[in-house]
Amino acid sequence: MKKVAFHTLGCKLNFSETSEIGRQLEEAGFERVSFGTPADVTVIHTCSVTGSADRKTRQAIHKAVHTSPEGFIVAMGCLAQLKPEELASWHGVDLVLGTSDKFDLVKYLGDIRKKPVAEIHSCEIAEENKFFSAHSTSERTRAFLKVQDGCDYPCSYCTIPKARGKSRSPFITIITEQAKELANKGLHEIVLTGVNIGDFGKTTGESFLDLVKKLDDTDGILRFRISSIEPNLIPDDLVRFVADSKRFAPHFHIPLQSGSDKILRLMRRRYLRKTFAERVEKIKELMPDAAVGADVIVGFPGETQEDFEDACRFIQSLPLSYLHVFTYSERAGTVAATMGGKIPERIRDERSHILHEIGNELKMNFYRSLAGQERIVIFEQKRKDGTVTGYTDNYAEVVIPWQEDVVHQIKRVRLGGLSGDLMTAALL
Repeated sequence: MKKVAFHTLGCKLNFSETSEIGRQLEEAGFERVSFGTPADVTVIHTCSVTGSADRKTRQAIHKAVHTSPEGFIVAMGCLAQLKPEELASWHGVDLVLGTSDKFDLVKYLGDIRKKPVAEIHSCEIAEENKFFSAHSTSERTRAFLKVQDGCDYPCSYCTIPKARGKSRSPFITIITEQAKELANKGLHEIVLTGVNIGDFGKTTGESFLDLVKKLDDTDGILRFRISSIEPNLIPDDLVRFVADSKRFAPHFHIPLQSGSDKILRLMRRRYLRKTFAERVEKIKELMPDAAVGADVIVGFPGETQEDFEDACRFIQSLPLSYLHVFTYSERAGTVAATMGGKIPERIRDERSHILHEIGNELKMNFYRSLAGQERIVIFEQKRKDGTVTGYTDNYAEVVIPWQEDVVHQIKRVRLGGLSGDLMTAALL
């Protein structure tokens, strides 16, 4: 039996697609093995969001060549869509598959002999209108379910529309059937993933709120979680429904990208910070204990020290629960890459460090506000220090001493104090 190894970079959407493609290869007779062990075929699922992702792709390919010198290496996904010729020129790569072609990987593996010149299959992304379903599972407790793909937003720094194409999604009936299948497999939580999930239904005449309402009636799943949604695509009706729902977690992850209106305009975002603040305030008004996280980019071209400090003050003024901080990196083919006012790498790193500290403070303050509460936790995995962790519905990570009978189980706990960057808890 031929062995195949996967290595995935980037977002949860990539991971869900890797899982789907992996299942296809297993059905075709391949044995899946861990990346870093000898394999007949190694598949690198690439990302294009940052320069760091490019470097990690090169490192992964180098590792695959070192581990399996005669192995067949496939580079697929977003970077393969954007830079197919460049990827094909890298030592060891035999096959390059773009955004759609990766779902036909099986048909390209009839001949897995090393090739003197890499074969390239990368469609014209502007013409892409197919939706490929996918889901991944994590430790038998959580599934990441793809509900949308592509993006129609022309943000000045982003390559995703060129890598994944236009916004598209399947009909709600397809997703609800998939959710029922995952429930039958014993999954407790489903995370809805996509590139711009608030745009769900654009191609079907439905809406994201329609989807949320249908999924809320799906028996067998304890909770659904919304992965990330644009602030301008969070209507009051959606917030109200989540606040009253049976299964949707009180957790919103909302891309802010900058707390400066000047920078938001340069980024070509579809909102200003007033809209973001209003969305956060509405969520906390209806769900005071909800987790609200944000993505922030530092070091964008034209971001002065005054802009950065203004953005920090804005972020600190909001009842946020955590931050995901990204350091801006130039991406070829984007408007931002041609802008003046580039920020030196040293200053970008300094600003990133400051925002990470602010994010950690927000998270600890949020955790402290939950002390003494009773919450439901889905416990997931044993840690090296002999403890077991899990997440509450409002995304607080909880740690308790190791107990084998709680792994992959749903337990009610009373939240305690802080233990490092986690919360302690007592089983009830």
